[in-house]
Amino acid sequence: MTQVVTPQQIESRLYQLSKEVDTAHQELVSCEMSYHTAVADYEIGLAKSRLELAGRSSPTGRNYTVGEREDIALVANAEKHMVIATEEAKVKASRANVNRLQTQVKIAQSMSASVRASMEIS
Repeated sequence: MTQVVTPQQIESRLYQLSKEVDTAHQELVSCEMSYHTAVADYEIGLAKSRLELAGRSSPTGRNYTVGEREDIALVANAEKHMVIATEEAKVKASRANVNRLQTQVKIAQSMSASVRASMEIS
């Protein structure tokens, strides 16, 4: 059994989706800002850590290798690295939500065209 969809229902759904798209866009903007801020903080932290290690020697008395400096800098900034991973996941989820809403809008628009065509035939 199929349910009859009225033009008013489609119009109402499109109106609701437009509000959801606006909200999702604002959420995505916020997530992107948080992500890029976290990346900048992390990169600055890494640079500071590498610079601190540049003039120091390891406990064995030899200079740290480039790889060792990178590893030590990463460990020193592990918390910032985790923040970036979390923020990146939020950005991806927000983008997926925006895409989901765009798909729903396209479906509603297709249904609207179909309902109009059905009404013209009747």
